[in-house]
Amino acid sequence: MSHPVNSFPISILDLVPVREGGTTKDALDEMVTIAQHVEKLGYRRFWLSEHHNTATLASSATAILISKVLENTESIQVGSGGIMLPNHTPLVVAEQFGTLETLHPGRLNLGLGRAPGTDMQTAHALRRTTQETAFAFPQDVVELQNYLKPFEEQGPVRAHPGVGTAVPIYILGSSTSSAQLAARFGLPYVFAAHFAPQQLEQALQIYRNQFEPSEYLTEPYVMVCVNVIGADSNKQAEILSTSADQFYLNVVRGSKNLLKPPLDTMDGQWSYREEMMVRGMSQYTFKGDEETIGERLGAFVADLQIDEVIAVSYIYDQEKRKRSFEILKQAADRFNVTQQHSASSSI
Repeated sequence: MSHPVNSFPISILDLVPVREGGTTKDALDEMVTIAQHVEKLGYRRFWLSEHHNTATLASSATAILISKVLENTESIQVGSGGIMLPNHTPLVVAEQFGTLETLHPGRLNLGLGRAPGTDMQTAHALRRTTQETAFAFPQDVVELQNYLKPFEEQGPVRAHPGVGTAVPIYILGSSTSSAQLAARFGLPYVFAAHFAPQQLEQALQIYRNQFEPSEYLTEPYVMVCVNVIGADSNKQAEILSTSADQFYLNVVRGSKNLLKPPLDTMDGQWSYREEMMVRGMSQYTFKGDEETIGERLGAFVADLQIDEVIAVSYIYDQEKRKRSFEILKQAADRFNVTQQHSASSSI
């Protein structure tokens, strides 16, 4: 059963896709422009992902990109969605994010993921080990938390900068195991429903049922990442969404094409099996005009009791991508106002 939702903040996850006909430098410049745009719109966070060994996404050096966005914005929370901890030693992550927090106090978020964000051969090249480091994820999270604690709680090895910065940590995942971990550690939980929706409802239920209050968080806090394509008409949104369809078709086929322009239709672009696989991956896609997105996304948030929505938008044209974020913000604001009025009238 859902509970009344008075409001839900919205945030952005940017994978920094490289567009067909564009360059990696273009993608990095567009990242900054989009961050500045959504900050003015009133979005809560702007997060960046970590992916390796693919020319289609320019987000491999995630901490550097976060620094770039922090330097070019003023107030929006900036962070990782996420740092794939098996690729790094906790000490190095603590030093990097401790430095960023020192330079930009109070604006940094550290989302952590268990997956390597790449293939196993690349994962080995990143961490130079044949061991399966994902199994050490819980211990690595604890070690990282300790490096960020006050000086008197430190061991002989310390992160400088890092000590005492208390950078807020979020657990990312797409399975019930990540939900259990976030609950046991008493940390916010971020579910990747934009590409792996299958266990969403089960994972959220487990997280809430097993949540243990901690020094970091007293109550469960659920964030869900979904795909959003906003436009001035539903028809235009359908067309714009074909860029996302082609992006996910890349994943299904194992190809590495750059982000493609939209098509009038996807007919003839994929087989029935491929279409079903793409639809399955992108099940939680909210597309349409302001009214359509507001109704569908609002119902989704209320039904699953989501505290915060993170939007991914694979839109080829950057001006249309900006417009999409404007429409999403307007839709969320209208839903929030409606819910607040409903709550007030019921008192």
